[in-house]
Amino acid sequence: MTRGSSLHVEELRMAFGHGPQEHLVLDDLSLRVDPGEAVCIVGPSGAGKTTLLRCLAGLARPTSGAVRYGDQSLTEPHADIAVVSQDYRGSLLPWLRVWDNVAFPLQGRGVRRAERKRRALDCLAAVGLPDVGDKYPWQLSGGMQQRVAIARGLAYDAPVLLMDEPFGSVDAQSRFDLEDLTLELRRQLGITVVVVTHDIDEAVYLGDRVIVLGGKPTAVLETLTIPLGTDRDQLSTRADPRFAELRTRVLSLIRGERAPDTGTDRDPAPAPDKTVGADRTGVA
Repeated sequence: MTRGSSLHVEELRMAFGHGPQEHLVLDDLSLRVDPGEAVCIVGPSGAGKTTLLRCLAGLARPTSGAVRYGDQSLTEPHADIAVVSQDYRGSLLPWLRVWDNVAFPLQGRGVRRAERKRRALDCLAAVGLPDVGDKYPWQLSGGMQQRVAIARGLAYDAPVLLMDEPFGSVDAQSRFDLEDLTLELRRQLGITVVVVTHDIDEAVYLGDRVIVLGGKPTAVLETLTIPLGTDRDQLSTRADPRFAELRTRVLSLIRGERAPDTGTDRDPAPAPDKTVGADRTGVA
């Protein structure tokens, strides 16, 4: 059962500075993410992926255009939207125990301490860390700390989870484990997941659709539907010939090369309400 509402980006434009010093980052960018979807956003370095995610989170206001959650305009953070950042070390408070880190956002909701702790321990168990609640973040590995950051997003009980390069700072095996954890949590909880990543393989593995950004200023180059089913695993899915075809197309688009036709659904110029819908290659 899916939860929450659709996310809409409509003719979004984001510029920094004013007058002759204005730097236009995003221009006329439109997309839609439906409830329960997993959508990955990729693009070259400096394309404005994180800026777009901040707009989706209500943490940044576009210069023009609109970001909507259902029928609500997103101009500030929304209770239905949680964010997991890349810098898990900076986002966890080292003087608080792990369970208190997970429960910390609930204080602003007025949740009592006993309920905060119960919810935090439940979410830690959901991400495979049932016995670390009384430890401190610095006592955990990088992969475990990122699981704690994900648990905090879950404890907030938000139907939409935005993830900004969430696994870029962990080792390869931890990254695979966290990718599979994300897919499993999405299946169990019916949440919407939007992932910004520089890793093309990760985007194809996680996404129902992949949004490819590019150009100067940045716009949506193409959106690809990923027809790999919902029961994915690191071995058979990555060995699927369609996986290689899709990652090759995404890489070609990012590099500005002629992209081979994969035969999958795509939309090179999405309108506001259209649906937006891989060897490990990274684009920094």
